[in-house]
Amino acid sequence: MINPIVKTIELPDGRTITLETGKLAKQADGSVMLRMGNTMLLATVCAAKDAVPGTDFMPLQVEYKEKFSAFGRFPGGFTKREGRASDYEILTCRLVDRALRPLFPDNYHAEVYVNIILFSADGVDMPDSLAGLAASAALAVSDIPFNGPISEVRVARINGQFVINPTFEQLGKADMDIMVGATYENIMMVEGEMDEVSELDLLNAMKTAHEAIKIQCRAQMELAEAVGSTVKREYCHEVNDDELRKAVRDACYEKAYAIAASGNRNKHEREDAFNAVREEFKAQLSEEDLDEKASLIDRYYHDVEKEAMRRCILDEGKRLDGRKTNEIRPIWSEVGYLPGPHGSAVFTRGETQSLSSVTLGTKLDEKIIDDVLVHGKERFLLHYNFPPFSTGEAKAQRGVGRREVGHGHLAWRALKRMIPTNYPYVVRVVSDILESNGSSSMATVCAGTLALMDAGVKIRKPVSGIAMGLIKNSGEDKYAVLSDILGDEDHLGDMDFKVTGTKDGITATQMDIKVDGLSFEILERALEQAKEGRLHILGKILETIQEPREDLKPHAPRIETITIPKEFIGAIIGPGGKIIQGMQEETGATITIEEVDNTGKIEIAGTNKKSIDDAIRIIKGIVAVPEVGEVYKGKVRSIMPYGAFIEFLPGKDGLLHISEIDWKRLETVEEAGIKEGDEIEVKLLDIDPKTGKFKLSRKVLLPKPENK
Repeated sequence: MINPIVKTIELPDGRTITLETGKLAKQADGSVMLRMGNTMLLATVCAAKDAVPGTDFMPLQVEYKEKFSAFGRFPGGFTKREGRASDYEILTCRLVDRALRPLFPDNYHAEVYVNIILFSADGVDMPDSLAGLAASAALAVSDIPFNGPISEVRVARINGQFVINPTFEQLGKADMDIMVGATYENIMMVEGEMDEVSELDLLNAMKTAHEAIKIQCRAQMELAEAVGSTVKREYCHEVNDDELRKAVRDACYEKAYAIAASGNRNKHEREDAFNAVREEFKAQLSEEDLDEKASLIDRYYHDVEKEAMRRCILDEGKRLDGRKTNEIRPIWSEVGYLPGPHGSAVFTRGETQSLSSVTLGTKLDEKIIDDVLVHGKERFLLHYNFPPFSTGEAKAQRGVGRREVGHGHLAWRALKRMIPTNYPYVVRVVSDILESNGSSSMATVCAGTLALMDAGVKIRKPVSGIAMGLIKNSGEDKYAVLSDILGDEDHLGDMDFKVTGTKDGITATQMDIKVDGLSFEILERALEQAKEGRLHILGKILETIQEPREDLKPHAPRIETITIPKEFIGAIIGPGGKIIQGMQEETGATITIEEVDNTGKIEIAGTNKKSIDDAIRIIKGIVAVPEVGEVYKGKVRSIMPYGAFIEFLPGKDGLLHISEIDWKRLETVEEAGIKEGDEIEVKLLDIDPKTGKFKLSRKVLLPKPENK
């Protein structure tokens, strides 16, 4: 019998999380089964013994997978087997990756694979908030070098109170939903959405999360001690040449500093200038030395370039493109650029540009979500595309990557609460990035706002977004917060902090921190500077279009919504959908119906008013209750020897007996000039209480002849 090592963590509300190791997946370098209630996640980690020669980055791969059997369900599709990762799984992978990646040693380059699998779920507790803890615990019980542990928690604000790792049900009542990843000492990652909250509220949520994370980190430390894995494996993944490092710095630093301080606003010209300094140094070497030392020179020169850029900002307050630390790049925007979509906009900030479009659809266009634990339909979609040409790269464009899913999701969170409640249209925003040099996701938010207003979508408020950066030297109090960062400032800096919001508060945020010891005071300053930048960008948006257009574009679908009693749903659909399909063919409108709150909700969409009005008229006729004594205009459906059957209301036929057609005696119906397809007025005389059959009369509506 195996006796696993178990550690228990208690949450503020009394719920517990257990970490168990030593029982499952023992051939992995580290494995932990995490359990909270009936939710169970297995996290494993394996690392190669050596690095692939020439690797100078951290080859980390994080995979998160949910088994349908975890919730007692079959997968969809023909194969009935789990397939490609869902967006939810990809987003969870990114949350874990972003917290773990900065904490591997800089000189550790062996391939590391983290796998997290949901094996059991109860639909109560949310597994994505537990994945980071499980992954870090697996690393903690392994011998893989890692400067952790970390943990991640979700913080929601419900009725003014912060709740750690809320349930699915609780989260539905929250006005703030953020995920925070941190070590015992420092916050590493933040991502979430909010309903226009203040900067102080966001900071307080982060502080609450960190206190809970400290407890979870301490439990992992104790688990590692119990396992005996506090000593990590030895490795040597880099061969250095200190003499060459010094030579590169001595020869290149001043030249690189001069380029960094030049204030050249053109990205490619700066890159060419930096590359020329490196190539000039390489030109001094023999071919033999260059073959041997080229990769080292590239690495050492990268460090020189990084130091030059950072010192230029800290010492002189000069950024690569010459801006001040709080200065936003020039902005221009335009709406209605594309005639085909239902709304469009171009938003350009410096060398970053998004061309966004809006498409309005009906209920039939809803996205169906069929994940393991999340089921439903989504009526607001946002898709983000990042083609290689946007950065001047000469390479093929492949399928949608994890980065595109993540950036699109952030922009979706920023805008989704601004779509009006019960808006009848399904809305899809597509952002195509045509140029990129820093924060294309924030350009997507701005372009998306413009395109939605151009489409006539009555958004609650316009939203803008900004990416903030940080330069902070280790061991020094000097730092600089940067507004509207460039790509290089993101790559060579210590923080990437994206904030979106309206004039009244924050709607979404995403933060990655790459430096230790970042205080809440610095974060508070970054948030305040971000607010100034957001409002400046929002002002530029409103110069282009101040409010949503009064009406939709002429070619956009028009939707009318009506509600009917639940018992009439079947009558409108008809046997096998015959009635509703017939209405669509006859009117040209698209008609959808669903049961909502014990009523029937019908959406009628069409490109012209007449088709919608015709459909509404037919539907109202179907749900109308026939009243004895009322006069109706009906259509002759069939003629019999004894009379004619008249459809006086949609789906309701009555008999117009031959004796009720005219005051004079008729031998045949045709004598009265009535034929199939004719429209005539009839009066409902009676409804048979037993059979429900309708008795109609035409003659009572005609003048009665005088007796001769």
